[in-house]
Amino acid sequence: MGSGLRVALLSSHLPRRCGIATFSHDLITAMESADPSLSISVAAIEEPDLLRRYDEQVRWRIRQGDAGSYRRAAEAINASEVEVVNVQHEFGLYGIWRNGAYEDHLRTFLEALRKPVVTTFHTIPPQPAPSLREAVRTAARLSDEIVVMAETAVWLLDSAYGIDRPATVIPHGMPAIEPHGRRRMKERWGITGRTLISTFGLVDPRKGLEYMVRAMPSVLYRHPEAIYLVAGQTHPELVRKAGEKYRDSLLAEVEGLDLESHVLFRNEYLAQQDIIDLLIATDVYVTPYLDPQQITSGTLAYALGAGKAIVSTAYLHALESLADGRGLVVGFQDSGQLASAVNSILDDPTLKAGLEHRAYAYAKDMAWPMAGKRWLDLMRKTAARSPAAALTAGGYGRG
Repeated sequence: MGSGLRVALLSSHLPRRCGIATFSHDLITAMESADPSLSISVAAIEEPDLLRRYDEQVRWRIRQGDAGSYRRAAEAINASEVEVVNVQHEFGLYGIWRNGAYEDHLRTFLEALRKPVVTTFHTIPPQPAPSLREAVRTAARLSDEIVVMAETAVWLLDSAYGIDRPATVIPHGMPAIEPHGRRRMKERWGITGRTLISTFGLVDPRKGLEYMVRAMPSVLYRHPEAIYLVAGQTHPELVRKAGEKYRDSLLAEVEGLDLESHVLFRNEYLAQQDIIDLLIATDVYVTPYLDPQQITSGTLAYALGAGKAIVSTAYLHALESLADGRGLVVGFQDSGQLASAVNSILDDPTLKAGLEHRAYAYAKDMAWPMAGKRWLDLMRKTAARSPAAALTAGGYGRG
């Protein structure tokens, strides 16, 4: 018998296309699989100018950028039967920049909330502006538990934010993938006999995709059968602000380098099964991202879970996840290093197999079935705090 625990999730929600919405969907699915009696409601954060149709789990709507909307959602949750709240935090969803400072709307929500709360930090800038630092410190103080996805993040909370209370580390989940059937998947993708280098996810300039495009001539000199596939639509926020300017610049790079038959784009939002199929087909997975402070990458987690040979720039999540021979790490904005690393893997089947084995061994216990149980255990423990503490919003850190 399950616990029948009643959970509220504060997050963006599918069909909104953003990483937090996808993560939250996977988290809900994993926790429901771990306990079918679980009851999950969602407070969905919406863009100010959109009104979406959601599934029946969305019980409350929050208008992004409107502090009062966050407070009203907290008051509605207070009046519900919810036993514990989980906040999936990303700065853009919970505040706005005004006059050079971050205006924190999550604080409005947490100060009004009278339920135990677990806050998940997806981004922790190592050198935060004072207003961002205060937002993180406030969220930690007003939360009963805080969750991060890497050990590096625990150190950052202490060193950069002065938060010495223990955070729970639950690595970014990924599907449980059996890394077999590469030849069959290549046939399905229409690339039989080709060597596949890939990157997936929402496309935007922070991904540094142009540097891998520029690396391809050097890769092709040694491996003329190789192709680089970029799978994913342009980030919706970027499209709204700048249209397809970035994608068009990538296409121009490809044309200028005469790579039309070797660099391919699949401009669509991939379903999870499509992502799994792509990863199974992939020979080398690349994250050429530009932000050295990036603490979480869902695409990197997926590639590890699929047991891929990975080449990545040296952002924080990659440095931790690819240590001890689990992948190759290169400098930022350096097409030469990207090409050299990819070639070293394609030149050496033994190196490639070793990277794949170590990546899969590292990630197999982080797959969603296991991660869902860890999340559920934490929610239960948090909800089990004394009713008096919940009623007074005085749980750990909320005094």
